[in-house]
Amino acid sequence: MDCKTKIKELREMTGMNRREFCDYFQIPYSTVTDWEREQRHAPDYVLRLLEYQIRMEGLGKKKD
Repeated sequence: MDCKTKIKELREMTGMNRREFCDYFQIPYSTVTDWEREQRHAPDYVLRLLEYQIRMEGLGKKKD
């Protein structure tokens, strides 16, 4: 899965908008924007750590 798709999937998993996601995870807004626009790519370990934190903190939205 490419960076753009994965970061958007993680963000949507939390139900947060981009600003809330950035504030919560203390990632600069411009960085996440660049990741989602494919202007930059997040390292794989960052994506794995974000997913881990989302799961461990129960931030994922419940599926109906």
